[in-house]
Amino acid sequence: MSLELLDKLESRVQSALETIEMQQMELEDERARNEQLEQQATELEQRNQELQQQLDAWNQKAQGLLSQFNQLEGQQQAAPTLSELA
Repeated sequence: MSLELLDKLESRVQSALETIEMQQMELEDERARNEQLEQQATELEQRNQELQQQLDAWNQKAQGLLSQFNQLEGQQQAAPTLSELA
């Protein structure tokens, strides 16, 4: 092999090594970003569960209040008015 061919080969090998190093660094960056996104997703899922539980609790309270109002309305309709008593 001539010296020119060896120089070309060395240049190509060096270029390939640089490309591999760059891709490895990019892969590490993407893995770190993926880990951050997974952590954020987990936190958001937990927050969503908390909010859903709060919503359920509020719905139960509202249903309880509506039930009490309905009971009061029923009692008021069943009770005689003052004019009916006289």
